[in-house]
Amino acid sequence: MILPGKTIGILGSGQLGRMLSFVAKRMGYRVVIYSPDSQTPAGQVSDKEIVAQYQDVDALERFAKEVDVVTIEFENIAVEALNALAGHVPVHPSPQVLHTSQNRLREKTFLAKAGLPVTPFKQVDSADGLKEALEHLGTPAVMKTAGFGYDGKGQAKLSTLEDAHAAYTQLGGGTVILEAFINYQLEVSVIGSRNARGDYRDFGVIENEHRDHILDLSTAPSSLTQNIQQEAREIARATLEALDVIGVMCVEFFLTSEGKLLINEVAPRPHNSGHLTIEGCACSQFEQQLRAICNLPLGPTDIPRPTAMLNLLGDVWEKGEPDWAKVLSLPETHLHLYGKAEARAKRKMGHITTVANSKGELAQKIKTLRSIVQT
Repeated sequence: MILPGKTIGILGSGQLGRMLSFVAKRMGYRVVIYSPDSQTPAGQVSDKEIVAQYQDVDALERFAKEVDVVTIEFENIAVEALNALAGHVPVHPSPQVLHTSQNRLREKTFLAKAGLPVTPFKQVDSADGLKEALEHLGTPAVMKTAGFGYDGKGQAKLSTLEDAHAAYTQLGGGTVILEAFINYQLEVSVIGSRNARGDYRDFGVIENEHRDHILDLSTAPSSLTQNIQQEAREIARATLEALDVIGVMCVEFFLTSEGKLLINEVAPRPHNSGHLTIEGCACSQFEQQLRAICNLPLGPTDIPRPTAMLNLLGDVWEKGEPDWAKVLSLPETHLHLYGKAEARAKRKMGHITTVANSKGELAQKIKTLRSIVQT
């Protein structure tokens, strides 16, 4: 166990690292951030911010000597950086987990071989291979870059072979993944946590709404049938165990119109949809991440009352600063801003959480919040 008083190292310096830092400081840990940028959301609240490239082996070794455990706050980090650190200090999730999850093709292939339900897919390496894959999967279909994509980036919906060839060229050719287009009724996520002893807990099923491929609203507890919720939780646990995850991982699902759950993707870190756990749960996803990577007992994960998270993108600032006083006049409503200097369209600037006594009350509060911040 890595007990309070020790030092947590975080690769990456965005809002997820910021929220993990808040929890770590509250629990008595020191925090050192490592990223190529300075004056970052996480760096603002940490004990120390090391500014260096992820390929800088000497800087990584100096970082490793200052911390007792390392974790990540986003996936777009070269696996070589984790490998370099793993020779000096525990790293969670492991380099192998990152290697698998940061590439859509490796991720889907691993999950399919593990017998877990994924969207039908094909690897495409050439224009001829693209035609064969489309014939197999049919149209519409979705083409995605194999690696380093998020929030809808690096993907295109295809309706015809002509669309496919144009999109393939636009994505740069090479190896891509082609997925069947899923006619889904709902997108849901399960955020699981696991420590080195193999103890496991999750926060149940969270229901998600997206706009332009970016998460807009998350609500919990879910209104789905208990059978579907239980199945989603079992699949999520099997995913974390198959990957041997230590830490927190989000498993995102499509629920098809036929009532079937398919894994869309996984993220080996706290997730935007889990921000509602900060006020909605006795132990947030960030405290759970800290507990898991330090091999401490995992915390309670029940979400006893209807809770929602509303994302705040840079678009909200288009007409000036929102009326935060009006937002905070709503009972049990909490504002989280990430300390980013500039509001830009589609940039995640913060979020609002709110808790209610009933789902009807929660829906009304969400409607009111939207009218205030104009999302």
